[in-house]
Amino acid sequence: MLIKQAPDIRSSEITDERLYRNRRQFIRAASGAAVGAVAGATVLGQYDGALHAQEPISDLRKSPLSTDEDPNSYEDITSYNNFYEFGTDKGDPARYADEMTIAPWSVRIEGEMHTPAADVDIDDLLRPHTLEERIYRLRCVEAWSMVVPWVGFPLGDLIKRFEPTSKAKFVKFTTLHRPEEMRGQRSRVLQWPYVEALRMDEAMHPLAILAVGMYGKTLLNQQGAPLRLVVPWKYGFKSIKSIVKIEFVEDQPRNSWNISAPNEYGFYSNVNPEVNHPRWSQASERRIGSFFRIRTQMFNGYADQVASLYDGMDLERNF
Repeated sequence: MLIKQAPDIRSSEITDERLYRNRRQFIRAASGAAVGAVAGATVLGQYDGALHAQEPISDLRKSPLSTDEDPNSYEDITSYNNFYEFGTDKGDPARYADEMTIAPWSVRIEGEMHTPAADVDIDDLLRPHTLEERIYRLRCVEAWSMVVPWVGFPLGDLIKRFEPTSKAKFVKFTTLHRPEEMRGQRSRVLQWPYVEALRMDEAMHPLAILAVGMYGKTLLNQQGAPLRLVVPWKYGFKSIKSIVKIEFVEDQPRNSWNISAPNEYGFYSNVNPEVNHPRWSQASERRIGSFFRIRTQMFNGYADQVASLYDGMDLERNF
């Protein structure tokens, strides 16, 4: 399988924010307002409002779980990323993601749980939660990384709300499948729709969040609007974007990259500098915007918080 890697992008080559904002989404949001949609997204202690692309989120709580590293620039984060539903080049998501409609949006919650299965509107899904800003590293397999100020809430809070049974050992996530709006899904680079999963104890860990924004604004489409997963001790492809289904399941699911290339991508996908990708070393990484490479840290620097989840496991075999 060929995985394309774009050349490094100089800051002078990055498109101005005003040009790559989601123009179509603003038009749709305005049309929705004409028929009675609630406009704006604000946070006053708890989420109360409707999500539209690039609305500011106010009164965010700062998380003590944030790294003390400086975040990458807004331009870096929104112009250079992987979202294969829009193409394999790092710039494709910013070029084409405005073709995806994110309003209205609902998430199907089902599986081994005590509450009935339901299609939950994104606003109802978020309303009980307090949003906070967390500065996390995003580490990618191609040996580059970013530091991103995400806005979200703990995944575990949502899991508790839907009361999974004792049979629920894993949490499975599915991305929107809409090839007419997501041009990358017309290719066979992956099996669509995109699927990811976490073990239940991983999903309940306080570091794992469902993100709805970054840099104090709701997500752009290329960042996985309106709802995405962020798991900071794993490689970035575990942080599935534009989620439409969350399932509580008994058996370990096969995630999309493991289906596509099982010798290269395992289920756990923890950042482990001692286990190289078959085609490149994982021992060092380059922070986007920096010239120099740095040593890759075990569990992406979160070993103190998460290493106990994997006590007794062979981390070379369970990669």
